[in-house]
Amino acid sequence: MADEKTDITLRRLTVQDVPKVADLVNGYATLGQMLPRSHHKLYQFLRDFVGAWNGDQLVGCGSLALIWEQLGEIRSLAVLPEWRRKGIGKMMIDYLLEDAKNLGLNQVFALTYQQAFFESMGFRQVARESLPHKIWGDCLDCPKFPNCDETAMIINLEPHQEGEESL
Repeated sequence: MADEKTDITLRRLTVQDVPKVADLVNGYATLGQMLPRSHHKLYQFLRDFVGAWNGDQLVGCGSLALIWEQLGEIRSLAVLPEWRRKGIGKMMIDYLLEDAKNLGLNQVFALTYQQAFFESMGFRQVARESLPHKIWGDCLDCPKFPNCDETAMIINLEPHQEGEESL
């Protein structure tokens, strides 16, 4: 099965993909590993998502949300359990970070339980409190709020100019 990765195609999602994405994301949400996403929210933010496909099977998804002028967030990154550790998460992160660069973002963060994975992608841990308050809107819907146990991770996409602020 060494060729499985070559059979993966990344593409933006369509409205027909929403039920599959909801099943994938909400499967992890029932385990307490990510926020649940309603069909309504998925339709609303569909343009933020990329899907990883093996033929017509959705094997992974993730999204890039614009948070502020130069800040984005990786959200709802999920890979089917049987497809994990095959490079699919890395493919999606690379795709989403390239998207962030094309949008002109300087930094991207994620709130995650997969700290080692994000570190392997160049992210570093930061205090959640160092992130702008604007990010906490989704957190209000989380059953763990206000006792979040996720790790905040951030990556700088461009070197900062002297005197430029960074999180």
